This record gives sequence, C-alpha cells and structure tokens, in this order.
Amino acid sequence: MIDRVLHPASVFLVLGMAALSGCDTGPAPVLAPEPEANLSRAGFDIAGAHRQYGPPLKLGNGMARAYVVLDARAGQAPLEVGVALDARSLEGLSPTEPSMLHLQLPALTPSPYRFVMLDWNPAGHEPPGVYDTPHFDFHFYTVPREEVDAILPSDPHFADQANDLPTGDYVPPFYTVLGPPGASPADVAVPMMGVHWIDVRSPELQGMLGNPGGYAPFTATFIYGSWAGRFTFLEPMITLEHLLTHPDEVRPIPQPALYPEAGWYPAAYRVRYDPKVREYRVALTEFARHD
Repeated sequence: MIDRVLHPASVFLVLGMAALSGCDTGPAPVLAPEPEANLSRAGFDIAGAHRQYGPPLKLGNGMARAYVVLDARAGQAPLEVGVALDARSLEGLSPTEPSMLHLQLPALTPSPYRFVMLDWNPAGHEPPGVYDTPHFDFHFYTVPREEVDAILPSDPHFADQANDLPTGDYVPPFYTVLGPPGASPADVAVPMMGVHWIDVRSPELQGMLGNPGGYAPFTATFIYGSWAGRFTFLEPMITLEHLLTHPDEVRPIPQPALYPEAGWYPAAYRVRYDPKVREYRVALTEFARHD
C-alpha cells in the first residue's frame, strides 16, 4: 500500500469492483419521466432555486437520472449535483447481478463535472464484513467518459498511470489508497474506473483497525478516485438498507488544500428521500468555487 497520512497496515481493503468493468452492455433504455417528478424546485424550496434533470435510464422497476439544482439569484451557482432514483427503482433490482449506468448530466451542470457512473452492487465487495452488503456507488467524474473507458489493463501505460498518484496538498487529509499491504496502486486499480481512496477514520473500518469503540456498520461513506496523477472522481457509497430508511442527512467531505482544476467543489454530500415526488437523491452539495 502507498502511505498517505496514516498506514492501516493490517487491513485488506481491495474494492471488489473489477467485475463491474464488464457490465456495461450498451445503452440502457430511456424512459419517460414520471409527471410528478418534474417539479422544478421539489426538495429545494428557496427563491431562485431550480432543478434540471438529465435523461432517465432504467434501474430496477423505475429510473435513475442525474440532476443539478442551481441558484438563479447567484449567477446559476450550484446548490446540488446529484442522482435521483424514483421509488420504483429500488424495487426489482437484481439480487445477484451487478449493473452499471452512465448518466448524462444536465446542460447547465457546472465545471468540472462531466458524467455520473452509477453502480448497483447486490453482494457488495471486499473486505468481508465491511462493504459486502447491497449498495450503490455514485461516481461523479471530472474527466470525459472516453478517458475513463480507456482505463484498461491492455493499455501499456496502465500501471504507470495507476501508480502516478496525486501528492501533497492535492490529497485530502486522512485519505489513503484502498489496497492490501504491499500492493501497488496498479495492483488494485479498477478497469474503466481508476484507483480508489478511503478516509481511514471511516467508522466501518475501525473494527479492522483495532479501534472497536469507534466502529459503526457501513451505511454511507465517501471515496475519492484518481488516475494519471490527479483526482478524477468523487464517490458517495450508500447501502440499499440505508436508503430505504428515507434519510435526510448531510455529511462532510474532507477537503484538499489544492484542486486539480478550476471549478465548483462540494464540502458535503446529501442523502435524502423526497416524499413529495417519491424520489431518493444522493448529491454533492455545499459548493465553493476554487480557481
């Protein structure tokens, strides 16, 4: 493992998501939005706020789509960049087969966000007893999809680009590469995704790190992802069980001192169920502009 702030040397934390790299079997069917889900300000009822959705794709018995909430009073500054899942989308999910959707962001989404990759993991992934519960991964990418699709072990530069990690003030505090002791980033890089980083203070890890008093089961956690020397995605990971509790919560995101490019970056992420439109939302929020 590459040391970053702390060294959880006794922990095996390889994300078992490589199988998902082969799950994209072509464009998913586009569905017509439910009429009740078109309320432009549902769930963000302040003057000047308006919500814009991207095209919906089928998930379970319903649909998923990316969205942005903007503040017209502040020059269209972002309030949220997120993914909305209608209530039916959590029904009819495969209990055995993982799935992957590439969600198009709305036209007014601010820089640096390019697209969202949404993964359904019915059996979770390693390590056992930590992330092996049914959950969703919400990857908000800041690089074009063609660059992500090109992250393949067959690329002769794959290992060099995986091992080229962000350094110094670009690394959020307490974040380290997910991987077993002795593994290089190239060993644990996920094709068509990148290298995953975790906050070693995350409650779900504390039992494995010898801090049982700080342990809590995995419900939601936040991942950073990197490739070729820069961070390329931000990723809330949320369990299905937690979504079904209809939460409304905001969790902080550890911030680096420097950012890879100019744009709007979130200080938190929000997990919410909106009963007015029967919609689950997972979103980046509390944005600040960094140039």
